[in-house]
Amino acid sequence: MSSVNRATAIGFISIVLWGMLALLTSLSNGKIPPFQMLAMTFALAFLLMLGNWLRQGKTGLEYIHQPLLAWLLGVGGLFGYHFFYFLAMAHAPVVEVSLIAYLWPLLIVLLSALLPGEHLSKFHLIGAVLALAGCWVLIGGGSKGFSPDYLTGYLAALACALLWSTYSVASRLVKQVPTDAVAWFCGVTALLGLICHLVWETTIWPANGIEWLGVIGLGLGPVGIAFFTWDYGVKHGNLQLLGVLSYAAPLISVLVLILAGKAEPSLTILFACLAIVGGAFIAGQANKFKKLSSL
Repeated sequence: MSSVNRATAIGFISIVLWGMLALLTSLSNGKIPPFQMLAMTFALAFLLMLGNWLRQGKTGLEYIHQPLLAWLLGVGGLFGYHFFYFLAMAHAPVVEVSLIAYLWPLLIVLLSALLPGEHLSKFHLIGAVLALAGCWVLIGGGSKGFSPDYLTGYLAALACALLWSTYSVASRLVKQVPTDAVAWFCGVTALLGLICHLVWETTIWPANGIEWLGVIGLGLGPVGIAFFTWDYGVKHGNLQLLGVLSYAAPLISVLVLILAGKAEPSLTILFACLAIVGGAFIAGQANKFKKLSSL
């Protein structure tokens, strides 16, 4: 396996873990205020890497000194995305927010063409649009249509998409920054989340072991390991393919909920599955299609 394919596979781990987000959130009961949850889970992400450093006989302090651009991208991407996501959820229906926010994989595919040495294949674009269609069908079933009354929420959701796609693509510009440094970005994000929580929210702790399990699972998986593997993937892997594969996250989420008995299978899910998998396949075969078209 080439180093690029290996990095892409590592990046895909993040997508699988993000697919567990809905189930773990349901375990946490959804009553914990969002910025409190942000502070708790990102603190766990930092502690996860701290444990790894201590295991290696390190303190992690050597990873603090990074270029200003890396800090701006890391904290801006991690905290900025969640800040605007929570803002969007407070000012618009959840389905419409999800539809707009989930433009970020397509934006990754488009913006990656601006990077030195990268090019946008029409097959990447076709795959991304097909997967986007499947994603919108999957999560758009409860939408009642967009309304100007929710413009603030829509703009905040669009900011989510722009921030995360920019963070993911621009990370290539600081690819020399080790993934361990992401732990410090998580630590600062947790601190900012705590400040927002203390200013705007009332603390609500998990009520039982199951809820604590959900919080810990979120902190170790979709928030912890996922952001570390995503950093490595977008810096060293096939960025366009990762963008298209990202549309698998909501599909994985629905399939996990079905297996857990919290959702029912349907033809809509089947169609979305075919569209997302088909889009990922087309994007994944872009180089082969390019060779065939040049014959």
